[in-house]
Amino acid sequence: QVQLVESGGGLVQAGGSLRLSCAASGSIFSINDMGWYRQAPGKQRELVAVISRGGRTNYADSVKGRFAISRDNVKNTVYLQMNSLKPEDTAVYYCNADITHRAGYDYRNYDYWGQGTQVTFSS
Repeated sequence: QVQLVESGGGLVQAGGSLRLSCAASGSIFSINDMGWYRQAPGKQRELVAVISRGGRTNYADSVKGRFAISRDNVKNTVYLQMNSLKPEDTAVYYCNADITHRAGYDYRNYDYWGQGTQVTFSS
């Protein structure tokens, strides 16, 4: 069993900042890519940013230069620093992780999602 627990969402004003955190716990051998996705009302879930275990990052064009993803491999935690927030950033943000489980010589990868944390732009 693996849990991804997110925190850090909330209300934010124009140009404000928020930092999201997502901690993975449970039966984990290793964590590969970790990422953040978001889903705005009436829209499909979209990738915001992803980071590999080695620290390679990729961002959606809409957040480049404003958001920064990072991770702590010891704490099994991924972060999303969001700066210069805009109304269009309002969404539920979901953490995602590709996790390897080991049972003896058997290694298997599974994809996990957090429960989501709401980020709302407040005028």
